[in-house]
Amino acid sequence: MKIAFIGLGKMGRPMVSRLLLAGHAVVVHNRSRAAVDGAVAEGASSASSASDAADQADVVMTALPTLDTVRSIYDELANVARPGQIFIEHSTVDPATGRACAEVVGRNGADYLDAPVSGGPEGAREGSLTVMVGGDAEVLNRARVALEAFAGTVRLCGHVGAGQAVKLVNQLLVGVHTAASAEAFAFGTALGATPDAIAELVGQSFGASRMLARNLPRFAGRDFTATTSVGILCKDLSIILDQARRAGTPLLLGALADQRFLEAHSRGWSEEDMSVLVRLWEKGTRHAGT
Repeated sequence: MKIAFIGLGKMGRPMVSRLLLAGHAVVVHNRSRAAVDGAVAEGASSASSASDAADQADVVMTALPTLDTVRSIYDELANVARPGQIFIEHSTVDPATGRACAEVVGRNGADYLDAPVSGGPEGAREGSLTVMVGGDAEVLNRARVALEAFAGTVRLCGHVGAGQAVKLVNQLLVGVHTAASAEAFAFGTALGATPDAIAELVGQSFGASRMLARNLPRFAGRDFTATTSVGILCKDLSIILDQARRAGTPLLLGALADQRFLEAHSRGWSEEDMSVLVRLWEKGTRHAGT
């Protein structure tokens, strides 16, 4: 397929690699040049702007960092949208933003899927991402061959916005479980439990979670190199809490997780991996400010 990919961040860049590996023709656009050069070295072509990239493609994929960026890019893309073209938004946004993007490209006859992903950069590299899709089944069927280049699971969740709703549920649990796993690790090691024992035995017990399995080696190894950063979770939890207020659904644990992530952000850890939260529970951290 002829695919435009806009946004070559930690997720977008390996997703493009998978698309190229699957034999698709990919044109890319990104604000920073280094990621573009890397994609071009693998066989992609580059475009001078987001609209230039979209004008060359049948399927347009976007993976963008903020709500404002998503809205501004889709306002630009609407100018070149055409009948038969499919726009796919992979960012984590609120359902209303997804519906707004669908509306602006739909004015010119293009189709739209909101298709946020889970699995992190490693999942993108391995082609094992989970894609949560909102939109029309027929449109998804046309786009499926492209999505399956980097996904292990592609599931239609409902109309436009439904994919984002499911992704926000996922991110709420990511935030809560990361905070809980950090607290549990700090508690256990303070009592003398070893990281290996926690990983092996709790990992097979009712207290197990994917976030515990993912974060525990980082807690123990002190490796907080970001794959999913504190800043990303701050952004996602802000969206989640806003949506919860609008829906009239109190999120008590979500609010506590949000406080922990905001504290990590205030300490200058925004670009660190979300597992850095463990430092908030460690002895002396609160007072030393380290």
